[in-house]
Amino acid sequence: MNDSLRGGGSGAQVIALWSAPRSRSTAFLRMMMGRDDVLALHEPFSRLADFGSAEVGDRVVHSEAELIAAIGDMGAKSRLFFKDTTDFHYPGVLGDQQFLREVCHTFIIRDPAEVIASHYALNPELRREEVGFARLQEIYVAVAKAQGAEPVVVDSDDLIERPEATVRAYCERVGLPFDPTTLSWSPGMPAEWKLTARWHQDASATDGFVKSTRKYADTVESNPLLADYHREELPFYTYLYERRLRPQEAPAQP
Repeated sequence: MNDSLRGGGSGAQVIALWSAPRSRSTAFLRMMMGRDDVLALHEPFSRLADFGSAEVGDRVVHSEAELIAAIGDMGAKSRLFFKDTTDFHYPGVLGDQQFLREVCHTFIIRDPAEVIASHYALNPELRREEVGFARLQEIYVAVAKAQGAEPVVVDSDDLIERPEATVRAYCERVGLPFDPTTLSWSPGMPAEWKLTARWHQDASATDGFVKSTRKYADTVESNPLLADYHREELPFYTYLYERRLRPQEAPAQP
């Protein structure tokens, strides 16, 4: 990895956002795509795991080691933000101490009952490990150990309830200027989402951070299998929730 990436805290050249699937991370990425001071990369690790290759700029990579090197090279030229999901396991990430140490790894979480119902509706073959909270917590712990500091965790409910305060606090922690104009955008499906478009229908239809009103036939209350998944994944979510960013609301104007 390029020496310019040294230092995984505020101001690092590469910012990562890790998420269990269905946790509003795509909406967060959409916000970051509206900035003119970062390049935004959509799910390179999960695309590699799912399809066997991933595009990073003008390069096609076929392994986690190649992908990490490509991210480093791209980040050496411009501030880079990527988001990815933990429905897959990433041994190359966990085993690369330099990558863990020198990237500003951040995390986003959502109530696992909502995550599981939403994920199962799209993937009825859902396995417990694909829910993703155990893997998310595993990356968090590895980053905290490598950097000697606890990474940023965003509760996506805060994005819905107080987007400005939450994004402002996030930007402060990762060393980006806060830009309120990025809190809204034009609906649409960016080209880089189209390969996995069915997972991004909700995000592509929105123009900001909004709460879904969709109801699901199978939930952790109605489906015993999903109830088991919820019980097993909840401790990992709780671990991260206890370490979440706590944005402060701006004082009301007189």
